[in-house]
Parts: sequence; structure tokens; C-alpha cells
Amino acid sequence: MTLYTWARPRHFPRLPAPVRRYFDVASDARVLAHCHWQRSPSARPTLLALHGLEGSSRAHYMRGLADKAFSAGLNVVLLNQRNCGDTEHLSRGLYHSGLSCDPAAVIRELTEVDRLPAIAVVGYSLGGNLGLRLAGTAPPRVLRAVCAISPTMDLGRCVDALERRSNAIYQWNFVRNLKRRMRRKARVLPGAFDLDALDRIRTVREFDDAFTAPHHGFRDAADYYHRASSLRVVDRIAAPTLIISAEDDPFVPPEQFRSPAAAANPNVTTAITRHGGHCGYYADPTPGFDGYWAERTAIDFARRHLCSLSPGPGGPADASRSRVPPRAPRA
Repeated sequence: MTLYTWARPRHFPRLPAPVRRYFDVASDARVLAHCHWQRSPSARPTLLALHGLEGSSRAHYMRGLADKAFSAGLNVVLLNQRNCGDTEHLSRGLYHSGLSCDPAAVIRELTEVDRLPAIAVVGYSLGGNLGLRLAGTAPPRVLRAVCAISPTMDLGRCVDALERRSNAIYQWNFVRNLKRRMRRKARVLPGAFDLDALDRIRTVREFDDAFTAPHHGFRDAADYYHRASSLRVVDRIAAPTLIISAEDDPFVPPEQFRSPAAAANPNVTTAITRHGGHCGYYADPTPGFDGYWAERTAIDFARRHLCSLSPGPGGPADASRSRVPPRAPRA
């Protein structure tokens, strides 16, 4: 399912063209979001979507999520992490898996400037870790719900799994894209980054040791993984939170979601499907449903906690469907 959903072409004719919006998240960092606004944005709640490692707002799952959320009556903000979505020129630094201050700054502006009344966050993979960290550290008052899909909640454990021989294709793809981004970054900011070690890097861990960790003040990759993991703060989450993962995820082991910190928090619900891969979750399509189960589940969960502000096309009864639909993805 990981590869099938990644490679399968998708089209969204109902989704209007997005509006580009820039947010200054730090004195030296600006991020780009693609936004789909309802006719009266301040009268509607908003879904903020966070992509995974080396993804962007153009990822199929981001657009699929936007299509379903917009049809449900929500504003949608598809946020690019620093340097993602061809935005290397907007920030001096790099992004990392625990940089939850960026979505927090975006939510602050949406609240204070746009007067948006309520926001739910949906994050995929790295973005899921960001969403959980946001909810467990300094959650904005307008944050009503968080859904994390295939989140890298324990970064060290996930990188360990990524280094298995069976995951060589995923490791190669991540490293290839990370290297490309660093070369683009170096062209935008000549002399800002020493790329001498880049050609020797073969794993995500080696990349993080050489670039991510020292750039952000971590001692090394292990220190970065420990301090940036949302597993350390999941016990503090107070907003309704749904974690979706799969037993057959190739590099996000399900054991992390059974940790006492997550299991003991009554605000956190965990749905571990038998199949789904990494951010896949393709089920049998039915009339009106394209088969992308995690997207539908995330929107149902968000609407459950936002429906008092936006009943959407199906009305309140439609918004109150169960937290996890009964039919999970099959092999």
C-alpha cells in the first residue's frame, strides 16, 4: 500500500485552485502554505495539514485530504515545512522533525490576523510527529483536535527500522531527496553549508549527524531523535487526538504506540490497522468514497470536534460518525 498509493495518479476536479500564503515563523524563516478558503473563512473551522519528510503541499495525500476537508465545509491550509515545496530561498536554516514552533506560529497568525475560530491539525509521518509535539508542548487555545497518520513518534526507533535491508528502497529515496535539497540550498546561500561530506552519506542517520543535528544545536543524531520525538510529550496532550498506524508499516514500528505514555492518556486514541503500509491505507472504494481510508478517517475525526461550528454538507448527524470507520484497509 505504501508504494501503490504513492504511485497511483490522483485527480481532484472538485477542489478549487489554492491561494498562496506566506507566514513568517522566525526572524530568518518564512514558510509557504497553499490555502483553500470557504466563502466566509472566519465563520468556518480550519484544517491545518502537515506533510512528511521531504514532502510538500503537493503530495497526493495532502491534496486528497484537502479535497475531503473542503467538501466537508472546512477551510484548508496545506503547510510546507521550511525549504519544502521549492521554498529553499525563503529560510536560512533547515527544518527538522520536532520543529513544532513553525505550525504554532502559523496557527497564531491565523487566529490573531484571520480571526479563525477553531483549528484541527492532521499530520503525516514527520508531520504527525510535529502535530503530536504541538499538542503536547504549547498547544494554541484554538486547537480542537489532532490526527497523526503513520507518525514517527519515536524517531530513533523509526530510523533503526529504516536501516533494515528490506527498507533499502525507502532509505535510498529519502537520502536522495535530502541530498538534492541540500544542493539546492547551497546554491541559494553560497558558503552557508559545507557539502564536503554529502557524497559519502548513505543513510538518513548519517545525514542527520552531518547536517540536521549540528545545524539545530543537537549533540548528534541520537540526541536529536530523543529530544524531537513526540513520544516524550504524548502524556501531556490535552486535545482530542487520534493516532493511525499500521502493523505492516515498513519503518514506523507499531510498538511505540503501545507505550505507557500514550496508552495512559485518555485524550489519545490509537487505531492500529492490520494493513495500510506507511501513509497508504487504501480500502475498497464505494460510491462517493475513493478508497483513501486514512483521509476519510482524519476528516471524520476533525469534524467530530469541529462540527458545532461547521456542520458541513451532511449536517450534524453526518459529522457524528464513529471515530474510526468499521472497515479498515485490507491487503
